[in-house]
Formats: sequence, C-alpha cells, structure tokens
Amino acid sequence: MEHIVNDLDARLVEIRRHLHQYPEVAHEEFETTKSIRQWLEQAGISILELPLATGVIAEVRGKLEGPVIAIRADIDALPIQEATELPYASRIPGKMHACGHDFHTAAVLGAAYLLKEREQELQGTVRFLFQPAEEKGTGALHLIELGVLEEVQAIFGMHNKPDLPVGTVGIREGSLMASVDGFEIVIEGVGTHAAVPDGGVDPIVVSAQVVTALQSIVSRNVSSLDSAVVSVSKIHSGTTWNVIPQNAVLEGTIRSFRDEVRERVLANFSRIVHGVAEALGAAARIRFYPGPPAVQNDKALTAWSVEAANEAGLHVVTPQPSPGGEDFAFYQQQIPGSFVFMGTSGNHEWHHPSFTVDEQALSPSARYFAILAERALARLVAEV
Repeated sequence: MEHIVNDLDARLVEIRRHLHQYPEVAHEEFETTKSIRQWLEQAGISILELPLATGVIAEVRGKLEGPVIAIRADIDALPIQEATELPYASRIPGKMHACGHDFHTAAVLGAAYLLKEREQELQGTVRFLFQPAEEKGTGALHLIELGVLEEVQAIFGMHNKPDLPVGTVGIREGSLMASVDGFEIVIEGVGTHAAVPDGGVDPIVVSAQVVTALQSIVSRNVSSLDSAVVSVSKIHSGTTWNVIPQNAVLEGTIRSFRDEVRERVLANFSRIVHGVAEALGAAARIRFYPGPPAVQNDKALTAWSVEAANEAGLHVVTPQPSPGGEDFAFYQQQIPGSFVFMGTSGNHEWHHPSFTVDEQALSPSARYFAILAERALARLVAEV
C-alpha cells in the first residue's frame, strides 16, 4: 500500500490511461470491472459482493464504528470513434471515454488508496461506488435497488469540467445539472400524391408547425428567472419525392433545473403537440422517456465540500449550472449529496471525439475526495 501512495501521481496516470485504451459502453463494462477489482484488491481494500454484472462496490472502514458516507465514480464510455491521436488512444473501434469517466474512476481509486492508508484515523466507513451505465441513466437506479445506500448518510461525486483550469473546483449549492427527459412524437396524417395535397393531411407540414409552436414553451411559459431547453433533434418522414407520407416521427430532449418547471414544461408540451395536430387535421402520439432529475446539492454538504477544497489547496468557483444530465441525481433523491465540477483544462466539450483531460488534475482530485471523506465523517460524528 505504501508504494502506491508514495507514487500516487504516476499510478493514477497509469490507471487512467489503461481505462482510456479499453473503453466499454454502458452495461458492457466487464473488463473495466475486473481491472477495478484487481486494483482495489492489490491495495487490500474490501469489496462488497453484490449481484452486479458490472460495477464494483468497495469500502474502507475506520477502526471504530461510525457513520457511512459514499463516493461515486462512473465507469462507462461512449459509442464514439476517438480522434485524439494520443499514444494511449482507444484501442476499441467506435468506443471512447469521451466524457472523462476514466478520469473519474482513476481519481476516486486514488482517494480510496489515500483513505486506506489512513483507515485507523477514520471515524466511520467510506463506501466507493464504481457505477456502470451512467450514460444510459440507469446505473444509479440499479445500485439503489441493490441497497448500496443502506446506512449511507451522505454521498459525494464529481464530473470533470474542461472549461475550468486544473486546480479549480466548481461548487454550487442547489441546482447544478439539469433534469433529462427524452421524447418521441408520432404525427399521424393521411398519405396522398404530392401533386394532390388536398387529398390527404401532410404530416410534414404538421411537424413543422409543431416544432415552431414548441419554441413558445421556454419563451412564454417558463419564468425568465428559471431556465429550460426544448430541442427537437430528429425528424423523419417520407420515402420518396412525389408522395406525401402517412406519418412523421420527431425526437428530442427537454431539460430543466426545478421539478415545478419540469412538470410545467411537460404539460405544455403535450397540450401544444396535441392542439397543433388536431387543428391541422392530424393526430399525435407522444412518448416520454424520463431520465434523471436535476442534480440538487445539499446546503450543508456543499459547505463541507468548499472547506475540503480549500484545505486541498484548490481554487473554488461558483459554476454556471449545466444543462447536461447526471444520474447522480437519483442518489440525491434518497440521501443528501454534493456533486462538484473538477477543473481539467480540457480542449473540447464532453462527448467530442477529440475530448481529453489534463492528467495533472488526477492527484488533486484524489486528495480532495480523501480530505472531504475524512471531514464529512468527523462532522457527522460531531452531530450525533
């Protein structure tokens, strides 16, 4: 254990690069799981045996019984062809760690190593959730169903932030990342010859009106003090140039930061789609695909996160909320949680084929979470 901690910087870079070369997408993280288990076992860190196909749950337990906190890292990659040309670029065609989950995993492993070295001083237990399938928005729910939050009083996590420099951490109370809802709309028209449009109901024209009308939701139904996004990102209809088709299919996403806004947007969305379709003689069917709620950081845990960042020598900033989604929010529906943005001086935004992180952020991130875990346990003990 001592040799790992003494050479922590190099070890975390090695781990991160290994993960980066062998990315696995959601629900397929089998080799990633094996590697994480091996790295934990080499350090003598206990692994909880749960019925998980992928993912690992581990613990570092203090000498005395006390509270339990959790630190979460996501482990899945994306179905993206890498274009970084790095010497340790993905060796798996069409798959890439384009969201930095390899960074998260390596950094949280580093925190586990540091806490294992100091386990005699810990005033409780730190549970590590190496979670699969974040990109699908299903991994956190699966772990919750397996009981990983039992006895846990607080949970912490992070996402790398490419637009923040290394040495900076973005910490914000309340809303940090948006709720995520997907949708599919099927407009049912009446097909006809393209030269005789009055003989049918054109679903393409109806779709165009629906897209335009949906833009009024954010501009006219959401308070200027709130924010939301309604994006139609896919439209498919027709098979040839001289036939007005029977149907059109639209897909997209809805993002918001408060439950009340989310409910209002969804209600107005349905009203507008059905109303426009009916007014133009068509019918509409809507299917929503609910994703994670908004990430909502607990007030007390946010304050503890700021204190730990200051102690770790990180520069604390208050970030703008991100319209990206995070299934870490499902944990926060169960227990208090704090999620932060760790600066990584990136060159591109998340999910870009040339995305990468500055590995100098690995050790500071590991030390931050180790300090945060110790301080959080101490605070929880003091509150009893």
